[in-house]
Amino acid sequence: MKKILLFGLFASTVLMNGCSPEVGSKAWCELMDETPKGDWSMNEATDYAKHCIFRSDEEK
Repeated sequence: MKKILLFGLFASTVLMNGCSPEVGSKAWCELMDETPKGDWSMNEATDYAKHCIFRSDEEK
């Protein structure tokens, strides 16, 4: 029973991480554009500014 619970927890973690785009990617920036600004965490706002607003030409 313990193995089944552990496997279920591991599988759900893998599936949830596989669904979200990588922070700083174009898809992530577009997703954040659609998310209300009031719902952002401080880390998300910092990452958005760093990767989406002040992106250098090398990262595009």
